[in-house]
Amino acid sequence: MGIVAGLDSSPDFTRIVVCDADTGAVLRQGYAPHPMEGAESGGRPSDVDPQAWLLSLGEAAGGGLLEGVQAIGVSSQQNAVVPLDSQGNTVRPAMVGGDKRAQVAAADLLDALGGREAWAQAVGSVPQAAQPVTKLRWLAKSEPEAAARTAVLLQAHDWLVWQLLGRPVRRTTDRGGASGTGYWSAATGGYRADLVELALGRQAMLPEVIGPSDAAGTTPEGLLISAGTGETMAAALGLGIGLGDAVVSLGASGSVMAVHPEALVDQSGMITSLADATGMHLPVVTTLNAVRTLRGAAELVGAADLEALSDLAMKSTPGSHGLVMLPYLEGERTPNLPHTAGTLAGLRRESMKPEHFARAAFEGMLCGLADALDVLRGRGVDVRRIFLLGAAAELPAVQAAAPALFGAQVVVPQPADYAAIGAARQAAWALGVSQGTLDPRNPPAWQGPAAQVLDPGDELAVGQAVRQQFVSVREQTHPGAFRA
Repeated sequence: MGIVAGLDSSPDFTRIVVCDADTGAVLRQGYAPHPMEGAESGGRPSDVDPQAWLLSLGEAAGGGLLEGVQAIGVSSQQNAVVPLDSQGNTVRPAMVGGDKRAQVAAADLLDALGGREAWAQAVGSVPQAAQPVTKLRWLAKSEPEAAARTAVLLQAHDWLVWQLLGRPVRRTTDRGGASGTGYWSAATGGYRADLVELALGRQAMLPEVIGPSDAAGTTPEGLLISAGTGETMAAALGLGIGLGDAVVSLGASGSVMAVHPEALVDQSGMITSLADATGMHLPVVTTLNAVRTLRGAAELVGAADLEALSDLAMKSTPGSHGLVMLPYLEGERTPNLPHTAGTLAGLRRESMKPEHFARAAFEGMLCGLADALDVLRGRGVDVRRIFLLGAAAELPAVQAAAPALFGAQVVVPQPADYAAIGAARQAAWALGVSQGTLDPRNPPAWQGPAAQVLDPGDELAVGQAVRQQFVSVREQTHPGAFRA
């Protein structure tokens, strides 16, 4: 069928992969950092001129990288809002990332619609500071003149697709990107324009939501551009996850997402109901404490790095000699305990050794993520296989404990640019549908990622006993936390 490209515009860089459209084999790659100005020391800027994304895109695609490419898919950072005026020019820089400025705005919006349950029913998520709908509320309150000039709202991947197509009158997005905005419902498949007005103080034009295998258009040079999507959805497509699969991401905080055939409305607000890039749904549950738990433990026992902490933990045994850590170091979102602290239970003279503490940190982190998995399982989500992502997934202590604590097969894919690969797979799908060679209901069957596969095996019973010990301590310390 030819060759296709996937472009991932992350918060820091643009990555491009060129793939064989039939097999998904990566043929060529390009990379360029975004030119960034005004970043806060030690952090990312909250405002970015979207031209920076175009500049790094051009650099990443240099040297004839896209020669012979027939279709391009675009994946981009989620939660970035590009406000445009009626002429299509940016009103102000794009508002990006986990924008702490908007925390008060999130609380305002929560109250304005009548609480968590009302938001969950409306759009499948409760407003968070990073979400586009919350950023609009902040804009209306903090920069009313800019808000008044805002006529069109695009996300990062919408804006990039629109630019690649030569800024046509028609502007498009996809279900995946739209589902994270806070003003589109995955359950109904429609926008809530009233929530845009509630946040921004006025109506604005929103991009047309096109189907997963639809093309957004063709460039003047004849290059097909697919719908595009958010990074989370593109990575899921690049990994090839389907029904029965979940993805556990180990960052400073953690997240658990799974493929499900329908949108889940969760009145507690623990589940964020996103759409994926194939026509299915991606319910997501997040925890505030994942690798930050390990980093704190390493500092306490004087381990030089996480590898050293893992080596120390491997000297202990499952159950950490009775030590149980509730890893709620930053408070916690799952369960909803925003003002709590961590707990260390089961201290006895024989358990007070660095290796048992190290093991308890790993088990506590993984049991916290198992709690998040159970939130999804409790709503009927089928989880038979778990993809484990993040640098910490490579640690022996994680790999030794995860399958038995999660109660499922664990797959640790080799590090790769899965969002860019997913964007390329979407491009191949749109190209195949346009040529009449692929079914619009099913993406192309690409080879799955190279990965380690870990089964619970004989350790399952021991792992579930450790998990039960964690649950008992959690229930004693925070009774009814998951029923509140």
